[in-house]
Amino acid sequence: MAKIAESEWIWRDGEWLPWHSANIHILAHSVQFGSAVFEGVRCYPTAKGPAIFRLKEHLKRLFDSCKIYRMPMTFTPEQVLQATRELVNKNNLDTCYIRPMVLRGYGAAGMVPFDSPVEVYLPCWPWTDYLGAGALEKGVDACVASWNRVAPNTIPAVAKIAGNYLGGQLIKMEALLDGYDEAIALGADGMISEGSGQNVFAVSQGVLYTPPVDGTLLPGITRDTVVTIAKDLGIEVRVQPLARETLYTSDEIFLSGTATEVAPVRSVDKIPVGDGKPGPVAVAIAKRYLDVVHGRVADTHGWLTHTK
Repeated sequence: MAKIAESEWIWRDGEWLPWHSANIHILAHSVQFGSAVFEGVRCYPTAKGPAIFRLKEHLKRLFDSCKIYRMPMTFTPEQVLQATRELVNKNNLDTCYIRPMVLRGYGAAGMVPFDSPVEVYLPCWPWTDYLGAGALEKGVDACVASWNRVAPNTIPAVAKIAGNYLGGQLIKMEALLDGYDEAIALGADGMISEGSGQNVFAVSQGVLYTPPVDGTLLPGITRDTVVTIAKDLGIEVRVQPLARETLYTSDEIFLSGTATEVAPVRSVDKIPVGDGKPGPVAVAIAKRYLDVVHGRVADTHGWLTHTK
C-alpha cells in the first residue's frame, strides 16, 4: 500500500499550519477512543483547473456524523467548503486526496468525551490508484471476509468515524495476507454488506443491483453517483438484499468508493465472475464517472466544486 505523500500546509480551526506542525496530544480522546469523524474527498484536474468531486455531499455527511456523535461544530459547512478550496490552492495541487477531520482533542480522562474540545482539520496530499494500476482494465480478485459487519443499532454505520474502520482493517488485512486485492463482508444476517471501504454492486441480465442501507453499511457518496450514472445511461437499478451466492453467479461484480472509484471484480473466492474480466456495465459506468470527475462531459448534476 502507498505511503502518504506529504504536502505543505494543513488547515486547523481557521489557521494554516506546516505539515509537521499539525500535532495532537497522545492522550487526545480521538487517539484513545477513536472519536474522530472524517471524510475522504477527491480533487481532479480539469480544463478549468482543479475540481473537487461532490464536496458539498461529503461535508453534509461530515456534519451529520458530528451530529450523531454529539460533536458541536464551530464552523459552518460553507466555511469548511471555502477552506477546502483554499487548501488545494495553497498546496499547489491539481489532483489530491482531501481528508476533512473533526476530532475530540485532549481533555477528558475517560470515555465520556464532553470535556475534550472539538477540533477541525483539513489535510490533503497527492494521490495514486488505491487498488493498484490496472484495477479498472483488469479487475481485482476479492474474497468473502471471515469478519462480518456490525449489526444494526450497535455502532452507527451511516456515521463515518474512525472507530468504524477497525473492522475494515481486519477485513482488508485478511484479504491481503491471503493473496487477494480486496474482501467483501457480510452483515449479521449473512447477506452482502460492503467491502473494507467500498460499496458493492452486482449485474445480472443487464440489471444493476446493490444492497440497501440496512444499518450495516455506509451509504457511500460514490454509491449514489454510480446509481445516478446508471440511470442516466438507461440501466435499471434495483436496491435489495443480496445473498452471498450473488457474488459467484452474477455476470458482473464491482466496487465503488471515493478512493477506489469504480473497480470491477474479476473473481470472488477464486471463482471467476462472468468471464473473468471487467464487464460492459462496470466499464460504461466507470468511463462516465471518470469523464465527469475530469470535466470531460457536462456537469449536469452539479457535482464539481472548482477551486479557482
